[in-house]
Amino acid sequence: MYDPTVARLTYRALLGRRRALILGALPLLLIVISVAVRALAGADDQTAADVLGGFALATMVPIIGVIAGTGAIGPEIDDGSVVYLLSKPLKRPAIIFTKLIVAVAVTMVFSAVPTMIAGLILNGNGQQIAVAYTVAALVSSIAYSALFLLLGTVSRHAVVFGLVYALVWEALFGSLVPGARTLSVQQWSLAVAHKVAGGDLVTSEVGLTTATVLLVAVTVLATWYAGQKLRSLTLAGEE
Repeated sequence: MYDPTVARLTYRALLGRRRALILGALPLLLIVISVAVRALAGADDQTAADVLGGFALATMVPIIGVIAGTGAIGPEIDDGSVVYLLSKPLKRPAIIFTKLIVAVAVTMVFSAVPTMIAGLILNGNGQQIAVAYTVAALVSSIAYSALFLLLGTVSRHAVVFGLVYALVWEALFGSLVPGARTLSVQQWSLAVAHKVAGGDLVTSEVGLTTATVLLVAVTVLATWYAGQKLRSLTLAGEE
């Protein structure tokens, strides 16, 4: 299912100079904010949870997921170069699966790693805050990558729609509106983080079992449907 050639081309597209600068901007900002907060407020568990939950998990991770997920395939569809890829003797689900793996890896590196660093800066991983939010970033990276990869296969405006979802639904409604919280990848990943940290500093509106089922279901269904859409695109081109 995993194709090294497709992976290499996708890594090259995602980690080009311009896109790498964009991917690195938010993690760098998180580190700068963490250093400033630690210098001004000292090591405080609640402050660490607020920064990691309010900025890292609610904003940084979904935006990086948008960039990596849509960028793994969207530009190829937009400029028509996907035709050359589809002309190769590769199964379409294998192409999607490979691009998903690459998108997940890039999202994890640019979100989970700086989250861990920021957590250590903020409170030295007191009460497992840094580890808990890092695990949440890892888990949500998978679901976000699958969702935004799917979006990249079905819309030419995937980046715009993805940013609207990330900034409006996840960062705003997913944090403030009770009903929306249960349909938020952020809340699902927080349920996992709550299990890691324990206590009341990391909380979620969704139970761990429900969150796990939804994370797996969204990832599998989004990946499967993206493969179907790519297959239909191939058939349309052949016709």
